Amino acid sequence: MTAVTPIRRAGSAVLESVPAAAPGPGDEAREICAITRATVQAAVEVLAGTRPIHQLARRLDQRCLTVLQHRAALTRRVAARAPRKMGLLHRNASVRSVRACEVTPDVYEASAVVIDELRVRAVAVRLERSKNVWRVTALEIG
Repeated sequence: MTAVTPIRRAGSAVLESVPAAAPGPGDEAREICAITRATVQAAVEVLAGTRPIHQLARRLDQRCLTVLQHRAALTRRVAARAPRKMGLLHRNASVRSVRACEVTPDVYEASAVVIDELRVRAVAVRLERSKNVWRVTALEIG
């Protein structure tokens, strides 16, 4: 694959065909970490009730989406009946760190640390590539 990149020579820009860098082994791991970070952040926001679940439909497989939707409904039900402090559950959550490990060339497993107003939690994610698209096939939020 080649890309046209402007190269400056003697004060003028010349367009030359330069081979694009082939994705290295670290590039895919960084992509997986970025996907995991965004997906985990969105999932925790769904649990908090600040993000609609359908925004994760493209990233999560159907089983994960159904489980997350069920847990979000349970969390809202418990928060409605619990003391005020329980209403802070999952609020202002942020992903602190993400680690990824390649299982096979088309499967990665990742973990994330999420902190919210009440506690720190661990999240485990399994991503599988299908038709060059990464989908979350397992999502466990501690």
